[in-house]
Amino acid sequence: MVAEKRLNIFEKYLTLWVLLCIAGGIILGKIAPGIAINLDAMSLYQVSIPIAICLFFMMYPIMVKIDFAEVVKAAKTPKPVLMTLVVNWAIKPFTMYLFAYLFLGVLFRKFLPGTEIIKTEQEVELWRSYISGAILLGIAPCTAMVLMWSYLAKGNDGLTLVMVAINSLTMLVLYAPLGGFLLGVNAMPIPWQTILFSVGIYVALPLIAGYFSRKWIIKSKGLNWFNEKFVHYLTPVSIGALLITLILLFSFKGEIIVQNPLTIFWIAVPLFIQTVFIYGIGYFVLSRLLKLRYEDAAPASMIGASNHFEVAIATATMLFGLSSGAALATVVGVLIEVPVMLMLVSVSKKYRHLFSVNI
Repeated sequence: MVAEKRLNIFEKYLTLWVLLCIAGGIILGKIAPGIAINLDAMSLYQVSIPIAICLFFMMYPIMVKIDFAEVVKAAKTPKPVLMTLVVNWAIKPFTMYLFAYLFLGVLFRKFLPGTEIIKTEQEVELWRSYISGAILLGIAPCTAMVLMWSYLAKGNDGLTLVMVAINSLTMLVLYAPLGGFLLGVNAMPIPWQTILFSVGIYVALPLIAGYFSRKWIIKSKGLNWFNEKFVHYLTPVSIGALLITLILLFSFKGEIIVQNPLTIFWIAVPLFIQTVFIYGIGYFVLSRLLKLRYEDAAPASMIGASNHFEVAIATATMLFGLSSGAALATVVGVLIEVPVMLMLVSVSKKYRHLFSVNI
């Protein structure tokens, strides 16, 4: 058993801080909706500028720690990359459809509201719209936050970065045809600007900043100073940015949560089951069949379990309208993402003895 590194107060009580920030965000959105509305309005191509800034500070401390020689080495490791591609594009979209239809179209159907008018002025049963939102989440794999989950799980950050890059490129090719097939839409609009801008802000910018600042700091101060001094102060920055992001996200959606608590619960059930199911397939089945190391298995499994919610929300808004059931379902994806992924980080670490470990 590998000894745990000593955790700081942010890491040790992270679940508590997350719950407090979620509650604080909801309260802020309720008691000061004007602030939340004004901040939420600061967006470009459906990407929130305040959240983009927070995510930069969340990702930079992770990126700057990556030895980019390890990225090159990770690119030569095909098995985890192949696994995440199969899970994200051959399994996850279809299981999302099945779980969403089973729960929202059958088991919970009588508990959901009746009908709505979508952008085409056609009347449609709301449960179908909720299923559409779930599908849009299922075809949008995570391209940024998974770096945080990998970091917290002590995974292979270099490999995670490679998988994020490959999934981002794959999404540009497969997102529209797969979504169009599952939704039955002949010409599904693609939020190209949202995809490219979010990947650029969340991944490319902190990656470039991390690469050059790491190179400059090590050249100026030496590797020991970088590891013992500079890196020591970065973890609170990354965790702090995560917590501020949560406050912002939940303040933006606080009114929705308060107004639709039961509907949100019904939608959250299949999304939760889907997330845990996909993670379980990746971590406990495919990773073990492929004989992956723990630090490769953890991020490869979590990248399939998490979603790129900005792209899903943008597409739902374009297709069905901002006040549609589909848009609400994608918002629910945001609400459960962080708590569930933190739970899966803990599960990964608890069962890492099932794999060969090199941390």
